[in-house]
Amino acid sequence: MAKGYKDMLAEADALVQSVTGDEMAARLDDDGVVFVDIRDPRELEREGLIPGAFHAPRGMLEFWIDPESPYHKPRFAEPKTFVFYCASGWRSLLAARLAQEMGIEARSMLGGFGEWKKTGKPVAAREKHSG
Repeated sequence: MAKGYKDMLAEADALVQSVTGDEMAARLDDDGVVFVDIRDPRELEREGLIPGAFHAPRGMLEFWIDPESPYHKPRFAEPKTFVFYCASGWRSLLAARLAQEMGIEARSMLGGFGEWKKTGKPVAAREKHSG
């Protein structure tokens, strides 16, 4: 194997600014910040999410960011700082690197949603989808 996940995480960590949940909790109402939850929808339904977070599944990220994609989400064209998070911080670090390479002001939240929830920060429920 030419490059493993540890190598990829180390490379991303060298390029992406990581932020703590404590730093970001103080910015929950900041209009210049968008929390981006990249976890699987089942994780959101089971665990909840950061209030006001935008859900962008990891598998669609490139397509949602690129304005030329038929799947583009205008939210990603806003001049804001996007704070990516997942369960523990690995997926979000890789996602933030990708977003940064695509021209977005991106950060990754250390410890992810697990740390956020464990330290008693606010959590919003995600409704379960039927069918």
